[in-house]
Amino acid sequence: MTPDTRLVFESLNPSSLHVAEISGAYWTEMPWASRTQLDFPEFDLCNPPAELPGPFDLVICEQVLEHVLDPPTAVNTLRRMCRRGGHVYVSTPFLVRLHDHPGDYWRFTPDGMVVLLRSQGLKPLWVRSWGNRRVIAANFDHWVPRLPWQTLRNEPDLPAVIWALAQPD
Repeated sequence: MTPDTRLVFESLNPSSLHVAEISGAYWTEMPWASRTQLDFPEFDLCNPPAELPGPFDLVICEQVLEHVLDPPTAVNTLRRMCRRGGHVYVSTPFLVRLHDHPGDYWRFTPDGMVVLLRSQGLKPLWVRSWGNRRVIAANFDHWVPRLPWQTLRNEPDLPAVIWALAQPD
């Protein structure tokens, strides 16, 4: 997912983008025009401030939606933070261990992600997934790093992660 996401972000001309990253700091090294970090609990996607930050050219929300109590409200907030013509990028785990922070409530299939995004006025440009039975089995008991000899072969019916790029309608 990460190499694919990097290519997507690079194709959007990052130095021209004003970006918000929700509850994550993975993309700090990208040469954004500006980057705003918004972290839970100070910023709650399900109970946002009346005056939202933005609008942004790109809103990044990685590995967050499984932790919110109300995913449609959270996605609606993401859409409202994005300028018309901008992009919302989301990713969520699917077949992975539960991980409370503060809770772990949801999983979305690729089709379910499309339904969720559309329900809140976002047009999915694409939804992608990746995973395979070895990755899923390897993470049953604890998180393990990928070792060089392990396969990256994708089994579409066994996704470990789902990610999508969408635009406001």
